[in-house]
Amino acid sequence: MSSPAVETSDVVIIGAGAAGLMCALTAAARGRRVLVLDHANKAGKKILMSGGGRCNFTNMYTEPADFLSHNPHFCKSALARYTQWDFIELVCKHDVPYHEKKLGQLFCDRKASDILQLLLVECAESGAEIRLDTAIEQIERSDDGYRLATSAGEVACQSLVIATGGLSIPTLGASGFGYQIARQFGHNVLPTRAGLVPFTITDPQLKALCAELSGTSVDCMVSCNDKSFRENLLFTHRGLSGPAMLQISSYWHSGDSLEINLLPDRDALDWLTGQQAERPNIELKTLLGEVFTKKMAGLLCELWCASKPLKQYTPGELQAVATQLSAWRLVPAGTEGYRTAEVTLGGVDTREVSSKTMESQKAPGLYFVGEVLDVTGHLGGFNFQWAWASGHAAGEVV
Repeated sequence: MSSPAVETSDVVIIGAGAAGLMCALTAAARGRRVLVLDHANKAGKKILMSGGGRCNFTNMYTEPADFLSHNPHFCKSALARYTQWDFIELVCKHDVPYHEKKLGQLFCDRKASDILQLLLVECAESGAEIRLDTAIEQIERSDDGYRLATSAGEVACQSLVIATGGLSIPTLGASGFGYQIARQFGHNVLPTRAGLVPFTITDPQLKALCAELSGTSVDCMVSCNDKSFRENLLFTHRGLSGPAMLQISSYWHSGDSLEINLLPDRDALDWLTGQQAERPNIELKTLLGEVFTKKMAGLLCELWCASKPLKQYTPGELQAVATQLSAWRLVPAGTEGYRTAEVTLGGVDTREVSSKTMESQKAPGLYFVGEVLDVTGHLGGFNFQWAWASGHAAGEVV
């Protein structure tokens, strides 16, 4: 009996997410025969749930400084060659209505499926084939590229692109498969951890405060390890969330304290001293109730100091209150982990990958794009822009 025929393709891309689909449509538009394989039953699952179902598909102010990596210069080349304006042009070509929410964050007016649909249409029009429900069982080098044993038979290709993403949100099919492949071909994989993720609090007093204020959002400046973000903080039953906390979580390590300024627009001591002179009889919790919710004001006073008329505070006591309001220090117990994390920090060491083409320097014809690499963007559309830019960079050469 003859052995089953081996299917051949110029390019095989593992992973039908943002980076994989961008790579596929770019390569296929150059006339390459492209096959995208994914173990999931649907392409772009993370695209569909992103941005609360509206997909924050890029950021108008994208710059290399918005990304974390052990090799910070790596992302510059790809981001410069496929910019946010290039992707916006593609969005406009497909008549997808969008709006800026704030801080340059662009969202679909309707739903995230508009972005997935435009990628799938571009793939179809350029001839890239997408095959779902297909597990990769084995990968090995061959004389002229790579051979893959899959649940749908054997496939041979010249160029193999790993676009498998990271470990965040395993319920959507995330796994460490890409890191496994990288190690198989001699790559160093830097330690991974959850990024853009809420914090958990176990300190009884603090946890009670968070639970009582669950659903309350407040503008703040949060700092950790010489990095600061001005955004909203959201109290939850389990701890602290909201854009400010998600942003700083990427810079936080276990045991680090967070410093939160609840009055980012004013000097807390100057304000309290001024109020003490102008309104000596007002109670502290009443005054704070003009800035925060009455409930939050009362609970903060219970946590930090007894509320009394401002005239009864000594300069030292007022200083202590000001410090709590402008430099509230707390140590989270941990984070919610990969279960709810938007991204995975760490990954394939970019010092072993070409910043121009995304090709492995260890194994010719092997490419890495998107989140599997040690490049992580801030919250606000930056991780999608990295997916588009890195996928495009590889798509131009595979």
